[in-house]
Amino acid sequence: MNLWEAARIALRALRVNRLRSALTMLGIVIGVAAVILLVAIGNGVQSSVSARVEPLANLITIVRSSGNVPGGGEPKKLIDADITVLKKQAPDVATVTPTTTGQAVAETQTAKSRTNVIGSTERWLEVNSQDMALGSFFDEGQVRSAARVVVLGSSVATNLFGDGPLTALSRTIRINHQSFRIIGVMQPIGEPLDSASVMPLNTARRYVYGGGDKVDQLIVQATRATAVPAAVDEVIRILDNRHRIQDPTKRDFEVQSLRGQLDTFQKLLRILTLFTASVAAISLVVGSIGVLNIMLVSVTERTREIGVRKAIGATRHAILEQFLIESTVLAGLGGLIGIVVGVGLALLSARLVTSFGSLFTSFAPTISISSVVVSFAVSLAIGLIAGGYPAYRAARLRPIEALRYQ
Repeated sequence: MNLWEAARIALRALRVNRLRSALTMLGIVIGVAAVILLVAIGNGVQSSVSARVEPLANLITIVRSSGNVPGGGEPKKLIDADITVLKKQAPDVATVTPTTTGQAVAETQTAKSRTNVIGSTERWLEVNSQDMALGSFFDEGQVRSAARVVVLGSSVATNLFGDGPLTALSRTIRINHQSFRIIGVMQPIGEPLDSASVMPLNTARRYVYGGGDKVDQLIVQATRATAVPAAVDEVIRILDNRHRIQDPTKRDFEVQSLRGQLDTFQKLLRILTLFTASVAAISLVVGSIGVLNIMLVSVTERTREIGVRKAIGATRHAILEQFLIESTVLAGLGGLIGIVVGVGLALLSARLVTSFGSLFTSFAPTISISSVVVSFAVSLAIGLIAGGYPAYRAARLRPIEALRYQ
């Protein structure tokens, strides 16, 4: 008996017991579909997170050390002169964005809200990956002229103007008893930025912090992500020289790169995706038990048929081949249906997820070819493994005993 004839007999046996075959395949269908769907969702989460945080990959933050320097006095402040030298002497540094921060109370005639006042340059919005909900951010000219303008976080706008932050545009609020015109409201992103009020650096210094040239933080952007280590070394060397640091353990500033943290986060996401896919694969194990059970039942029910075939000359190899093909076809069909279901659900979720709000606009489940191939290969392997023992049992039956079976 050739392979095609064995496959035809296997399909005929499955058609005779349609409901039983469908229920047997269900575990494999669910397992394959779940693996494909969960891997697609995991890939989508990774892509979405990468799209949001990749612009931060080449950022370096510099802050003044908290407390006194070990073995020294009070740490020196970061000042405008540090920024000028970094821009001139660090070839791997593209931009330097200074910020000053402090707590204050923003108020209107009828409402008050505690806010974190941030003074910075026109690049603050970009380096913090923030978006505007309405209005606009201040520009370079407003930074130079110390314009009395402010951009509010979503929480501050809501606290001051109720549920209609649209009414905040062009309104005037008071911060530290000084008046500022609202030119924009930022998209909600979470605390602490939702409770922030951002204004030009010189404006914050002149009207909120009382002058001076100090900054609380420098956000340094490297020329590219791969240049971050070199940029970190240049920043440390320049600030060590300016602050006269001889002992690295006594630095009065801290330099932090987000590159390593982002790489670690991406690894955690990949592990999480693999874990969820592994959990989904448990249903494939359950499906294999179903295949094993149904094939044992099939061997028992067709004992007389096996006896007749052996009596007319069928070999052990032919019987073994027939039942192995039958179990493989059963599992393979379940795998194919599972692929169709899994891919369909992944495509459907990509369409539906955008309805959950702007947070999910960049999220799109990504179907992995490897997950499709591996899950289908596993379903075929299940057919071979789960069908192996029943096929071997059928092949060992003696013709006389099989023909006597009732």
